[in-house]
Amino acid sequence: MTQTYSISDLAHELDITTRAIRFYEEQDMLCPERRGLERVYSARDKVTLKLILRGKRIGFSLAECKELIELYDPSYGNQKQLETFMQKIAQRRTQLAQQLLDIEQMQIELDTAEDRCRAALAQTL
Repeated sequence: MTQTYSISDLAHELDITTRAIRFYEEQDMLCPERRGLERVYSARDKVTLKLILRGKRIGFSLAECKELIELYDPSYGNQKQLETFMQKIAQRRTQLAQQLLDIEQMQIELDTAEDRCRAALAQTL
């Protein structure tokens, strides 16, 4: 028998809210079965949620997460998905490197402003 999960089971197991899970459904990233009014999630839905959460942690947008998830094709393997993921990782690293440079420059500017303020204050005493 295939493992299934309720929305509360998934929320508890992945430490997210049920509202977050419903949001991902609204974004067409999850498609649980319905049994009456109850949502029934598959093991694949659980993996999809894990991928979404991992993508968010490393700074991917929901659109990027969705793109990566949609590239998975079990009949052909996941080569295209992995290649695209590697490209996105490289892009993210480039963005982070630029952000680090921007932060370092901002710290230099803050140090300069602070030094000027201290010098101005010292002159007033």
